[in-house]
Amino acid sequence: MPKEKIAVVTGASRGIGRSIALALAAKGAIIVAVDMDRASTEAVVAELQATGARALAVVGNVTVTADVENMFEMATEAFGRVDILVNNAGITRDGLLMRMKDEDWDAVLNVNLKGAFLCARAAFKVMSKQRYGRIINIASVVGQMGNAGQANYCASKAGLIGLTKSNAREMAKRSITVNAVAPGFIATAMTDALSDKVRTELTAQIPLERLGSADDIANAVVFLASESAGYITGHVLSVNGGMYM
Repeated sequence: MPKEKIAVVTGASRGIGRSIALALAAKGAIIVAVDMDRASTEAVVAELQATGARALAVVGNVTVTADVENMFEMATEAFGRVDILVNNAGITRDGLLMRMKDEDWDAVLNVNLKGAFLCARAAFKVMSKQRYGRIINIASVVGQMGNAGQANYCASKAGLIGLTKSNAREMAKRSITVNAVAPGFIATAMTDALSDKVRTELTAQIPLERLGSADDIANAVVFLASESAGYITGHVLSVNGGMYM
C-alpha cells in the first residue's frame, strides 16, 4: 500500500477495528479513528502515535448524518483527502425472533447498516472528486448463512453485503472499489466471555478447528485497501476458517 493514504476506520477503539487501524498504520496509512467513546478513541490514537503513525481521533455516531459529515470534514481539513473507508462499527442485540423488541431490531439495523450507508455516501462525495477510493465493509459469516437468535444482526450483515455490491456498481466509474470482509467466529472480548462448552461447540463447526483472530480480519482489509486489489470490486472475502463455503 502506498504510504500516507488517509484511512477512516469506524468502530476503531477496540477489537477488530483497533486491529484494522494498527495494521493499516503499519503499512504507512494515516488513520482517522472514529468511535463514540472519547477516552477509548483517544487511547487508540495514542497507541498509533506511539508506533510513529499519524492519527486523528474523531468522536461520532455513525447513525447520525451530521456526525458522519463532521467525520469526513475533519478528515479532509486535517489531511486533504480520504482514500480508504472501513465500515467496521457494529453492535449486537441478540434474541429469539418471537421475543425481539422493536428497539433492538432498530438499533442493530441503524448502526450496522444505516451507519455504513451514511459513511459510504459521505465518502463517495470526497472520493469521486479524487477519482480514487477503497471502501471495505465488515460483514459477517452469519449474514451469509443465518444464525438462530440473531435475526437483526444477520439481516443487517446480509444487507451490508447487498449494499457492498450495489455501491461497487455505482462507484466503479470513479475508480472506487467497494468490497466486504465476512469474518467467521473471531476471538474478541465478546467470545472470551463465553463458557468453555460454548467455545468448544463453536470451534467444532470450523474446519480449521480454531477461532479466528482480529489480525486475520485486519490482514484481509489491508489487502483489499492495497493497490494489489485494484481490480477487485463487489467481492465478499470470507475469513471464517472454512465454516461457510
